[in-house]
Amino acid sequence: MRINKSPGGSPPSNIEEDYAPSVTGKVSSRFLPGTSVEIIHETKPGGRESGRRARFEHVLFDFDGTLSLIREGWPEVMVAMMTEEILATGTGESPGEISRHCAEFVSQLTGKQTIYQMIRLAEEVKARGGSPRDPLDYKERYHTRLMDRISRRRESLRCGEAKPEDFLVPGAFGILSTLRDRGLPMYLASGTDRKYVVEEAALLGLVPYFGGRIYGAIDDYKSFSKRLVIERILRENSVDGAALLGFGDGYVEIRNIKAACGVAVAVASDEAGRSGRPDPWKRERLVGVGADIVIPDFRDAGALLEYLFGQR
Repeated sequence: MRINKSPGGSPPSNIEEDYAPSVTGKVSSRFLPGTSVEIIHETKPGGRESGRRARFEHVLFDFDGTLSLIREGWPEVMVAMMTEEILATGTGESPGEISRHCAEFVSQLTGKQTIYQMIRLAEEVKARGGSPRDPLDYKERYHTRLMDRISRRRESLRCGEAKPEDFLVPGAFGILSTLRDRGLPMYLASGTDRKYVVEEAALLGLVPYFGGRIYGAIDDYKSFSKRLVIERILRENSVDGAALLGFGDGYVEIRNIKAACGVAVAVASDEAGRSGRPDPWKRERLVGVGADIVIPDFRDAGALLEYLFGQR
Protein backbone atom coordinates (compact mmCIF):
# COMPACT_ATOMS: atom_id res chain seq x y z
CA MET A 1 0.00 0.00 0.00
CA ARG A 2 2.79 2.38 -0.91
CA ILE A 3 2.24 5.60 -2.80
CA ASN A 4 5.02 6.28 -5.27
CA LYS A 5 3.60 9.46 -6.75
CA SER A 6 1.14 12.00 -5.44
CA PRO A 7 -1.88 13.09 -7.52
CA GLY A 8 -0.08 16.39 -8.03
CA GLY A 9 2.65 14.62 -9.96
CA SER A 10 5.82 14.82 -7.85
CA PRO A 11 7.13 11.91 -5.81
CA PRO A 12 7.29 12.19 -2.02
CA SER A 13 10.69 12.35 -0.36
CA ASN A 14 11.11 8.99 1.34
CA ILE A 15 13.06 10.34 4.33
CA GLU A 16 12.48 7.00 5.99
CA GLU A 17 11.20 3.88 4.30
CA ASP A 18 7.41 3.85 4.37
CA TYR A 19 5.48 0.74 5.27
CA ALA A 20 6.38 -2.24 3.11
CA PRO A 21 5.58 -5.82 4.12
CA SER A 22 8.49 -8.21 4.48
CA VAL A 23 6.32 -11.29 5.01
CA THR A 24 4.17 -12.35 2.07
CA GLY A 25 1.95 -15.31 1.28
CA LYS A 26 -0.22 -17.32 3.62
CA VAL A 27 0.86 -17.23 7.24
CA SER A 28 0.25 -20.27 9.44
CA SER A 29 -0.47 -19.66 13.10
CA ARG A 30 -1.97 -21.19 16.20
CA PHE A 31 -3.67 -19.88 19.33
CA LEU A 32 -2.66 -20.65 22.87
CA PRO A 33 -5.53 -22.85 24.14
CA GLY A 34 -8.51 -20.90 25.40
CA THR A 35 -6.92 -17.51 24.67
CA SER A 36 -6.75 -14.80 22.02
CA VAL A 37 -2.94 -15.09 21.88
CA GLU A 38 -2.00 -15.93 18.28
CA ILE A 39 1.44 -17.45 17.76
CA ILE A 40 2.81 -16.60 14.33
CA HIS A 41 6.40 -17.73 14.92
CA GLU A 42 7.26 -20.14 17.71
CA THR A 43 9.41 -18.05 19.95
CA LYS A 44 12.40 -19.32 21.87
CA PRO A 45 15.03 -16.60 21.29
CA GLY A 46 18.50 -17.31 22.53
CA GLY A 47 17.88 -21.01 22.13
CA ARG A 48 15.69 -21.77 19.17
CA GLU A 49 17.80 -24.78 18.20
CA SER A 50 18.05 -26.18 21.70
CA GLY A 51 14.44 -25.46 22.60
CA ARG A 52 15.33 -23.35 25.66
CA ARG A 53 12.91 -20.67 26.75
CA ALA A 54 13.69 -16.99 26.31
CA ARG A 55 15.90 -15.03 28.68
CA PHE A 56 14.48 -11.58 28.24
CA GLU A 57 16.22 -8.80 30.13
CA HIS A 58 14.53 -5.65 28.77
CA VAL A 59 11.00 -4.86 27.64
CA LEU A 60 9.97 -2.08 25.23
CA PHE A 61 6.43 -0.71 24.91
CA ASP A 62 4.93 1.66 22.39
CA PHE A 63 2.47 4.11 23.97
CA ASP A 64 -0.56 5.22 21.93
CA GLY A 65 -2.72 2.27 20.94
CA THR A 66 -0.46 -0.19 22.76
CA LEU A 67 -1.08 1.08 26.29
CA SER A 68 -2.87 4.44 26.08
CA LEU A 69 -6.25 5.10 24.49
CA ILE A 70 -6.34 8.80 25.36
CA ARG A 71 -5.61 9.70 21.72
CA GLU A 72 -8.03 7.25 20.15
CA GLY A 73 -9.39 8.84 16.97
CA TRP A 74 -6.28 10.89 16.17
CA PRO A 75 -6.14 9.79 12.47
CA GLU A 76 -9.52 11.39 11.78
CA VAL A 77 -8.30 14.66 13.25
CA MET A 78 -5.10 14.58 11.22
CA VAL A 79 -6.75 13.64 7.93
CA ALA A 80 -9.39 16.36 8.30
CA MET A 81 -6.72 19.01 8.88
CA MET A 82 -4.63 17.78 5.96
CA THR A 83 -7.63 17.68 3.64
CA GLU A 84 -8.39 21.33 4.40
CA GLU A 85 -4.79 22.38 3.78
CA ILE A 86 -4.61 20.59 0.42
CA LEU A 87 -8.02 21.82 -0.76
CA ALA A 88 -6.86 25.37 -0.05
CA THR A 89 -4.37 25.03 -2.94
CA GLY A 90 -7.28 25.12 -5.37
CA THR A 91 -6.73 21.59 -6.58
CA GLY A 92 -9.46 20.20 -8.76
CA GLU A 93 -9.68 17.02 -6.69
CA SER A 94 -12.78 16.45 -4.62
CA PRO A 95 -12.74 16.53 -0.79
CA GLY A 96 -13.42 12.81 -0.80
CA GLU A 97 -10.47 12.07 -3.07
CA ILE A 98 -8.13 14.16 -0.96
CA SER A 99 -9.38 12.66 2.28
CA ARG A 100 -8.86 9.10 1.01
CA HIS A 101 -5.40 9.97 -0.27
CA CYS A 102 -4.40 11.56 3.04
CA ALA A 103 -5.77 8.61 5.00
CA GLU A 104 -3.60 6.29 2.92
CA PHE A 105 -0.31 8.05 3.46
CA VAL A 106 -1.11 8.78 7.12
CA SER A 107 -1.60 5.06 7.62
CA GLN A 108 1.68 4.35 5.81
CA LEU A 109 3.52 6.61 8.21
CA THR A 110 1.74 5.59 11.42
CA GLY A 111 4.22 4.63 14.12
CA LYS A 112 6.80 7.16 13.00
CA GLN A 113 7.15 10.59 14.56
CA THR A 114 4.27 12.91 13.77
CA ILE A 115 6.63 15.26 11.97
CA TYR A 116 7.02 12.78 9.10
CA GLN A 117 3.32 12.97 8.35
CA MET A 118 3.58 16.76 8.37
CA ILE A 119 6.59 16.68 6.04
CA ARG A 120 4.50 14.60 3.67
CA LEU A 121 1.65 17.12 3.93
CA ALA A 122 4.04 19.92 2.94
CA GLU A 123 5.11 17.88 -0.09
CA GLU A 124 1.49 17.30 -1.10
CA VAL A 125 0.71 21.03 -0.87
CA LYS A 126 3.80 21.94 -2.89
CA ALA A 127 3.00 19.30 -5.54
CA ARG A 128 -0.29 21.10 -6.20
CA GLY A 129 1.31 24.51 -6.61
CA GLY A 130 0.66 25.70 -3.07
CA SER A 131 3.04 27.36 -0.65
CA PRO A 132 3.46 24.88 2.21
CA ARG A 133 3.88 25.89 5.81
CA ASP A 134 6.83 24.66 7.84
CA PRO A 135 6.11 21.04 8.91
CA LEU A 136 6.55 22.07 12.55
CA ASP A 137 3.78 24.62 12.03
CA TYR A 138 1.54 21.93 10.58
CA LYS A 139 2.35 19.72 13.56
CA GLU A 140 1.39 22.46 16.01
CA ARG A 141 -1.90 23.04 14.20
CA TYR A 142 -2.65 19.33 14.33
CA HIS A 143 -1.81 19.13 18.03
CA THR A 144 -4.11 22.07 18.75
CA ARG A 145 -7.00 20.29 17.04
CA LEU A 146 -6.20 16.99 18.69
CA MET A 147 -6.07 18.60 22.12
CA ASP A 148 -9.51 20.06 21.48
CA ARG A 149 -10.75 16.51 20.86
CA ILE A 150 -9.08 14.85 23.83
CA SER A 151 -9.05 17.67 26.41
CA ARG A 152 -12.17 16.29 28.11
CA ARG A 153 -10.51 12.87 28.46
CA ARG A 154 -7.38 14.36 29.97
CA GLU A 155 -9.33 16.56 32.35
CA SER A 156 -11.53 13.68 33.51
CA LEU A 157 -8.39 11.75 34.44
CA ARG A 158 -6.82 14.76 36.09
CA CYS A 159 -9.81 15.45 38.34
CA GLY A 160 -10.51 11.80 39.14
CA GLU A 161 -13.80 11.65 37.29
CA ALA A 162 -12.39 8.85 35.11
CA LYS A 163 -10.18 5.96 36.14
CA PRO A 164 -6.94 5.21 34.26
CA GLU A 165 -8.45 1.86 33.19
CA ASP A 166 -11.05 3.84 31.21
CA PHE A 167 -8.30 4.97 28.84
CA LEU A 168 -5.93 2.01 28.86
CA VAL A 169 -5.82 -1.04 26.62
CA PRO A 170 -7.52 -3.73 28.75
CA GLY A 171 -5.14 -5.66 30.99
CA ALA A 172 -2.33 -3.10 30.76
CA PHE A 173 -1.77 -2.76 34.50
CA GLY A 174 -1.69 -6.52 34.89
CA ILE A 175 1.10 -7.17 32.43
CA LEU A 176 3.13 -4.18 33.59
CA SER A 177 2.87 -5.31 37.22
CA THR A 178 3.90 -8.86 36.34
CA LEU A 179 6.90 -7.73 34.33
CA ARG A 180 7.95 -5.37 37.11
CA ASP A 181 7.65 -8.21 39.64
CA ARG A 182 9.98 -10.23 37.45
CA GLY A 183 12.55 -7.44 37.84
CA LEU A 184 12.58 -6.50 34.16
CA PRO A 185 13.31 -2.86 33.28
CA MET A 186 10.65 -1.45 30.95
CA TYR A 187 10.95 1.34 28.40
CA LEU A 188 8.29 3.50 26.77
CA ALA A 189 8.99 4.80 23.25
CA SER A 190 6.50 6.88 21.27
CA GLY A 191 6.31 8.88 18.08
CA THR A 192 4.23 11.43 20.02
CA ASP A 193 6.12 14.41 21.47
CA ARG A 194 7.85 13.43 24.70
CA LYS A 195 6.24 16.20 26.77
CA TYR A 196 2.80 14.82 25.94
CA VAL A 197 3.87 11.20 26.50
CA VAL A 198 5.21 12.01 29.97
CA GLU A 199 2.12 14.00 30.89
CA GLU A 200 -0.34 11.38 29.66
CA ALA A 201 1.64 8.51 31.17
CA ALA A 202 1.38 10.30 34.51
CA LEU A 203 -2.38 10.77 34.10
CA LEU A 204 -2.69 7.03 33.45
CA GLY A 205 -0.53 6.02 36.41
CA LEU A 206 2.15 4.47 34.21
CA VAL A 207 5.23 6.45 35.26
CA PRO A 208 6.09 4.17 38.23
CA TYR A 209 6.54 1.28 35.81
CA PHE A 210 8.95 3.13 33.55
CA GLY A 211 10.59 5.77 35.72
CA GLY A 212 12.89 7.89 33.58
CA ARG A 213 12.85 5.39 30.71
CA ILE A 214 10.23 7.31 28.73
CA TYR A 215 11.15 8.45 25.22
CA GLY A 216 9.23 10.52 22.71
CA ALA A 217 9.60 12.73 19.69
CA ILE A 218 11.54 15.98 19.83
CA ASP A 219 11.71 18.93 17.43
CA ASP A 220 15.14 17.78 16.27
CA TYR A 221 13.41 14.75 14.78
CA LYS A 222 16.52 13.25 13.21
CA SER A 223 17.96 12.77 16.70
CA PHE A 224 15.14 10.50 17.82
CA SER A 225 13.60 7.29 16.55
CA LYS A 226 12.43 4.03 18.06
CA ARG A 227 15.36 2.34 16.37
CA LEU A 228 17.76 4.64 18.20
CA VAL A 229 16.03 3.88 21.51
CA ILE A 230 16.48 0.15 20.90
CA GLU A 231 20.12 0.60 19.98
CA ARG A 232 20.67 2.62 23.16
CA ILE A 233 19.04 -0.05 25.35
CA LEU A 234 21.24 -2.77 23.90
CA ARG A 235 24.42 -0.69 23.93
CA GLU A 236 24.09 0.70 27.45
CA ASN A 237 23.24 -2.69 28.91
CA SER A 238 25.76 -4.68 26.83
CA VAL A 239 23.17 -7.18 25.65
CA ASP A 240 22.21 -8.46 22.24
CA GLY A 241 18.78 -8.21 20.64
CA ALA A 242 17.67 -11.66 21.81
CA ALA A 243 17.32 -10.13 25.29
CA LEU A 244 14.67 -7.68 24.05
CA LEU A 245 10.92 -8.23 24.21
CA GLY A 246 8.78 -5.56 22.54
CA PHE A 247 5.09 -4.66 22.34
CA GLY A 248 3.56 -2.31 19.80
CA ASP A 249 0.58 -1.58 17.56
CA GLY A 250 2.62 0.20 14.87
CA TYR A 251 4.75 -1.29 12.15
CA VAL A 252 7.79 0.82 13.05
CA GLU A 253 8.46 -0.66 16.48
CA ILE A 254 7.65 -4.19 15.29
CA ARG A 255 10.07 -3.88 12.39
CA ASN A 256 12.75 -2.29 14.59
CA ILE A 257 12.44 -4.98 17.27
CA LYS A 258 12.74 -7.72 14.67
CA ALA A 259 15.70 -6.00 13.01
CA ALA A 260 17.47 -6.13 16.38
CA CYS A 261 16.67 -9.88 16.66
CA GLY A 262 14.23 -9.33 19.51
CA VAL A 263 10.78 -10.84 19.95
CA ALA A 264 7.91 -8.65 18.76
CA VAL A 265 4.38 -8.88 20.17
CA ALA A 266 1.87 -7.05 17.98
CA VAL A 267 -0.95 -5.42 19.94
CA ALA A 268 -3.69 -5.27 17.30
CA SER A 269 -5.90 -3.25 19.61
CA ASP A 270 -9.50 -2.32 18.90
CA GLU A 271 -9.08 1.18 20.27
CA ALA A 272 -12.65 2.44 19.89
CA GLY A 273 -14.57 -0.70 20.83
CA ARG A 274 -12.18 -2.52 23.20
CA SER A 275 -13.97 -5.64 21.99
CA GLY A 276 -11.29 -8.17 22.86
CA ARG A 277 -10.95 -9.00 19.18
CA PRO A 278 -7.93 -7.97 17.10
CA ASP A 279 -8.31 -5.13 14.64
CA PRO A 280 -8.00 -6.93 11.26
CA TRP A 281 -6.16 -4.04 9.56
CA LYS A 282 -3.59 -3.80 12.33
CA ARG A 283 -3.14 -7.56 12.47
CA GLU A 284 -2.47 -7.89 8.75
CA ARG A 285 -0.10 -4.94 8.79
CA LEU A 286 1.91 -6.11 11.81
CA VAL A 287 2.13 -9.73 10.70
CA GLY A 288 3.38 -8.34 7.39
CA VAL A 289 6.47 -6.84 9.04
CA GLY A 290 7.33 -9.97 10.98
CA ALA A 291 5.44 -9.91 14.29
CA ASP A 292 6.02 -13.11 16.25
CA ILE A 293 2.79 -12.98 18.28
CA VAL A 294 -0.50 -11.10 17.89
CA ILE A 295 -2.80 -10.12 20.77
CA PRO A 296 -5.86 -7.84 20.80
CA ASP A 297 -5.06 -6.56 24.32
CA PHE A 298 -3.50 -7.82 27.55
CA ARG A 299 -6.42 -9.77 29.00
CA ASP A 300 -4.59 -13.05 28.37
CA ALA A 301 -1.25 -11.71 29.57
CA GLY A 302 -0.80 -14.56 32.03
CA ALA A 303 -0.88 -17.20 29.32
CA LEU A 304 1.28 -15.05 27.04
CA LEU A 305 4.01 -14.58 29.65
CA GLU A 306 3.92 -18.24 30.63
CA TYR A 307 4.51 -19.07 26.97
CA LEU A 308 7.35 -16.56 26.67
CA PHE A 309 9.07 -17.20 29.97
CA GLY A 310 7.87 -20.63 31.08
CA GLN A 311 6.25 -21.19 34.46
CA ARG A 312 7.85 -19.47 37.39
